[in-house]
Amino acid sequence: MEPKTDAGKRPRFSKRLLRTFGRTNGRYCLIGEGDRILVGLSGGKDSLTLVHLLRNMQRHAPFSFEFLACTVSYGMPGEDYSALHAHCEAYDIPHVVYETDIYAISQDTIREGSSFCSYFSRMRRGALYSYAEAHGFDKIALGHHFDDAVESFFMNMFYNGVLRSMPPIYKADRGFHVIRPLIEARESQLRAFAEENGFATIGDEACPAMRVEAKAPYARAATKEWLRQMEGENPELFTRIRAAFSHIHDDTFLDPSRWKRDDAGKECTKG
Repeated sequence: MEPKTDAGKRPRFSKRLLRTFGRTNGRYCLIGEGDRILVGLSGGKDSLTLVHLLRNMQRHAPFSFEFLACTVSYGMPGEDYSALHAHCEAYDIPHVVYETDIYAISQDTIREGSSFCSYFSRMRRGALYSYAEAHGFDKIALGHHFDDAVESFFMNMFYNGVLRSMPPIYKADRGFHVIRPLIEARESQLRAFAEENGFATIGDEACPAMRVEAKAPYARAATKEWLRQMEGENPELFTRIRAAFSHIHDDTFLDPSRWKRDDAGKECTKG
């Protein structure tokens, strides 16, 4: 599976992007010796940047690992990933298209009024899990970036009433680890990488949710726009949020199980 180290075309990377990627891997120990990693490749700017960074790491890292870019085909009429596959071949990136019948299944299983984007995201993730399990991968890499993590945090707080974001690594129920090597990169960095290298990317039109009559992903769009406006007023916003994500005082919330007993005083008695 591992390509030759001197084969294929090579893209241009900014020093900042390489530094962010390397720092994230070192900080959270995401990729190491002997790893077999399945990478979800939709063809969008995020996942496309990820596979190129992994290929670059494979060439230069002082350890050996394997990865395979996997594009989940939904089984929709007109789906065509030939250009994406040709791109991967040109840059010596191992790639497979995993054929599924997710689109056909969705017609009978999605609940009325549900968000098709969330539904297809879960189904796509499940397909990646199944492929990884069947082919002996020990890690799955996803292309989520820091903007995604921040948006998810506020969406969870505003719409679900929980404080939760996206971890850089976690262990799935099926036994392998899910990693997010781009979790400290800004979306603008990934967009710039694709644009500077002239890469054609696959956008939202490839998602089945765009082809059916479905509930629009209002929450994420509204949250993204709100953060954009906030950052326009305060350019340091995401820097402050990044710091906050690493300095969590969970004993200051309305959850008695997280309080320090010497600060909270005697436990109350319900009667």
